[in-house]
Amino acid sequence: MTKKGFLFDLDGVIVDTAKYHFLAWQRLASSLGISFTEAQNEELKGVSRVRSLEKILEWGNKTLTPEEFAQCMEQKNRDYLHYVYQMEASEILPDVPRVLAYLQQQQQAIALGSASKNARIILDRVQLTDQFHAIIDGTNVTKAKPDPEVFLIGAQQLGIPPADCIVFEDSVAGIQAANLAGMISIGIGDHAILHEATHVFQDFTGITNTFLDQLLHAAAV
Repeated sequence: MTKKGFLFDLDGVIVDTAKYHFLAWQRLASSLGISFTEAQNEELKGVSRVRSLEKILEWGNKTLTPEEFAQCMEQKNRDYLHYVYQMEASEILPDVPRVLAYLQQQQQAIALGSASKNARIILDRVQLTDQFHAIIDGTNVTKAKPDPEVFLIGAQQLGIPPADCIVFEDSVAGIQAANLAGMISIGIGDHAILHEATHVFQDFTGITNTFLDQLLHAAAV
């Protein structure tokens, strides 16, 4: 059995921090006199903080000076971190600990591949940091998904060829990044949205240990 590399996105895969991003963006938008809906928040999934604020300003037909823009960015992150620092292990999504534990038992290489600059804080809060052999976050990458940079760096740090890596992602951009990296992509969420993935599951409760064994014994992509 060839040793494989398993790379996990964070938001929407291991924990659901989308609700905290929504609350922080909504508070900021409200302070600018802009209404901000949960449907619009969905459009910000996997999008950088800069581009997210640009989109909100476009929706509200508002312009800001560079100084005001920077202040808004800082305010949003402060509000978001306020929620993050209250996170607990109970917020890990169902069956994620089982999958991580099984991969550890099988002595597989495990990495986090997230665009979030707060990824390490979140992992610490939910007590999962020691489950990962490598953590690649927004401080390590310069190109956003669907560019495969984050996953290629992860594979390099794990010492596993990209063809022997498996990525768990909940966003279209993330699935595209995994595919461009030449890795097996596993979508977590709606099949209609994530149909470009090699496999799609609604959540980790559908990912059996038998399926993980199949991944472990599969030939390189």
